[in-house]
Amino acid sequence: MYILEREQLLKTSIEEAWAFLENPHNLNEITPPDLHFTITTDTPEVMFDGLIIEYMITIPIIGRRRWVTEIKHIRKEHSFVDEQRLGPYRFWYHHHKISQETGGVRSFDTVYYPPPRGPAGHILNNLFINRTLQRIFDYRQKKLAARFSS
Repeated sequence: MYILEREQLLKTSIEEAWAFLENPHNLNEITPPDLHFTITTDTPEVMFDGLIIEYMITIPIIGRRRWVTEIKHIRKEHSFVDEQRLGPYRFWYHHHKISQETGGVRSFDTVYYPPPRGPAGHILNNLFINRTLQRIFDYRQKKLAARFSS
């Protein structure tokens, strides 16, 4: 199992940060355009425990794939999880957390994922999977910083 962790200070209030995060449609705004991310199911403006969201996403080298996640463990203005139900990973567990602190809101992302099995999986993770995830989360951090810059 591999873990990707990110942390960022957003210059905003907890209410404003949560209002952005709880709307599933905002994921489009913080996903790199080359992934051609598209939500393909009707989704509400505010997530709820048990919400199933289906997306189409282009994964470099692999191509266009369907990805289905479930939103769960929502703690309003604090945290939630999106967990893959169907998609490119054998397992995907993404914990989102925010907390108010001096100067803004601290945002934490922790993603647990296994690469393909065996030594090839470790090599693929080092050469491709982890680099792709780092690039996606770099983009996400830049977009969030720009959105909450004042």
